[in-house]
Amino acid sequence: MENRRRTGAEYEQKALKYLEGQGYRILQRNYRCRLGEIDLIAWDRGTLVFVEVKYRRSEAFGSPEEAVDARKQYRICRVADYYRMTHKVSEECPCRFDVAAIEGEEIRLLRNAFPYRSISG
Repeated sequence: MENRRRTGAEYEQKALKYLEGQGYRILQRNYRCRLGEIDLIAWDRGTLVFVEVKYRRSEAFGSPEEAVDARKQYRICRVADYYRMTHKVSEECPCRFDVAAIEGEEIRLLRNAFPYRSISG
């Protein structure tokens, strides 16, 4: 488990550097609350962005993007709600959910990778 955590941290750092190169301003890494975790929280051109970083050595077990399924998206949205509430982020503030998919050494950034998922949806 420790090796997986170290590998995850290594690829999150690669994603962070990539995102900074794309103009993102990183606000927080590994934001945790009782509802779960969000890998990176950033500003991108006036939008609050919640970023899930997914790494796969190869596509043998599917692409990194496929690992961010509806259940994972729902959990990320709940953690984002909690972040927005505890950090007093205005309801008017635009937000989106991105996925940084890393396969081998390639990074694919999926802006607006999935919509906000409410309790009913």
